[in-house]
Amino acid sequence: MRRSCLVLAIVALTTCSFGQSANIGSSAVWQPTSDFLNNAHAACDKVTPSLKFGECVINQMSKAGAPADAVSFTRELYKQTSGEVGVMTGFHAVGPIDIAWVTYPLRNTSGLFLVNGQPRIINAENLKLLDQKSMQQSFQFQSLQNQFPRASLWPGDRDGKTWPNSQTGDKGGLQFIIGYPLRNGCQTCAHAGFALFTWNFSSSGRFMGTSFLGMTPAPIAPSSSGSTQQ
Repeated sequence: MRRSCLVLAIVALTTCSFGQSANIGSSAVWQPTSDFLNNAHAACDKVTPSLKFGECVINQMSKAGAPADAVSFTRELYKQTSGEVGVMTGFHAVGPIDIAWVTYPLRNTSGLFLVNGQPRIINAENLKLLDQKSMQQSFQFQSLQNQFPRASLWPGDRDGKTWPNSQTGDKGGLQFIIGYPLRNGCQTCAHAGFALFTWNFSSSGRFMGTSFLGMTPAPIAPSSSGSTQQ
């Protein structure tokens, strides 16, 4: 009897370990129903303390038909971001690093993530990970400031459909090229073009940092006469 219990315990431990290390995949994709947010608010708005609100919303996912892997991903992301409720709504396998679209239903925005590497989940909208110093020192950016003196980076205007380009990097590694909008001082201020950054990974999937690649030209502003500047 003791031997049987020991075997069962080992099997259970192995299963749990496998679940934690298994790659994130398309099985974690879920499209929330149109009434999910309303139902979640109805069930969770009165939850106290308020810090439990997000956990309550995640619990509503299963009730709304979300697969177990989708709920697991949302819980993992919730812990990593200290309270953001994000649902994976798209997945693109590249290998060894894959791409995921994440929608934040509580604030109606979306973002891009690089998953299955080291670290396991990387938020590509985290501007602190971008090599902004090289960008700011570049001739392109300094020239741009003549027209847009308050130009700064903002998280991507993602549509959830366009996947970043990938290419082979140094020593068999992997690179992703991702663009970020430049705005003249605020999110709704004048659009000043895009800055492109390369996300670098080793052949084993370890994140090696980002590098500034270049910029796309800012849109041509209309002249006072109504014609466009050349």
